[in-house]
Amino acid sequence: MLTVNNLSFHYPDKTAVLKNFSFQLSAGEHLCVMGESGSGKSTLLKAIYGLLDLTEGTIFWKDNQVLGPSHYLVPGMDFFKYVPQDFDLMPYTSVSENIQKFLSRFYPEEAKKRTEELLEVIEMTAFANQKVKDLSGGQQQRVAIARALAKEPELILLDEPFSQIDNFKKNSLRRKLFAYLKEKNISCIVATHDGNDALSFADQMIVIKDNQILAHGSPSQLYASPKELYIAALFDDVNEIVIDGKKQLLYPHQIKVVSSSDYLAIVTNSYFKGSFWLVEGEFEKQKIFFQHNSKIESNTSVYLSFP
Repeated sequence: MLTVNNLSFHYPDKTAVLKNFSFQLSAGEHLCVMGESGSGKSTLLKAIYGLLDLTEGTIFWKDNQVLGPSHYLVPGMDFFKYVPQDFDLMPYTSVSENIQKFLSRFYPEEAKKRTEELLEVIEMTAFANQKVKDLSGGQQQRVAIARALAKEPELILLDEPFSQIDNFKKNSLRRKLFAYLKEKNISCIVATHDGNDALSFADQMIVIKDNQILAHGSPSQLYASPKELYIAALFDDVNEIVIDGKKQLLYPHQIKVVSSSDYLAIVTNSYFKGSFWLVEGEFEKQKIFFQHNSKIESNTSVYLSFP
């Protein structure tokens, strides 16, 4: 339903931000766009929403071409919703009133039901009548997402949607939000630097580096077979080490402590991670990280097994 073809964008000073982006997104499908800060993730969302005039390329939603501000007095597409990192809420009105902003006043019962449904999705039913100015940044972020969903867009664009939300709320909110989008068959593009946003909830993943698409595939494919360190590091700690003359990318959980092997490491530190310890060591003059079920004291020699 969304077709991006050879999209490029640069600023008037010729600084390129996006180079030759091409991909497709089907109805109800979720795409996660990952990359370091400044890689172009936010610019891509703005381009898709119609806030920018492309340097080259085209964007289509079904048969409708997405055009920028030079074509529309009020930029942006009616069947999309975009939630940027600055939320643009109405601070002196309540959470419910913010969510109802785009709903018809001619159907108050329907608007009330829709608002209650979305308050449940963002886990803020108890804050329905509280003024937005009195909310935390994370709570305001959740209200902005609910408001964008009020009229059930065909595509929602989320820019770092969980960046200000506490960890203990983040996991639950992610599950509820993405399940809701699937239930309503709403397509979604999430720009993020958090690999957890991709691994559990995305159907497709795009990795941006140097203003270009470095990798495109399912999150499980890119996690299991990263073609370079930059991709693997988006998901987890990762080792780029030489073993038997061959450079390998290995996550810490792939390296095991064994009773005997040809590979010896000296432990330099151990970090408690809850269900495991992340152990730092030196292996053939290389820094290495691996997981273990208990703490290993510094200067201990251990044998390692590699996949």
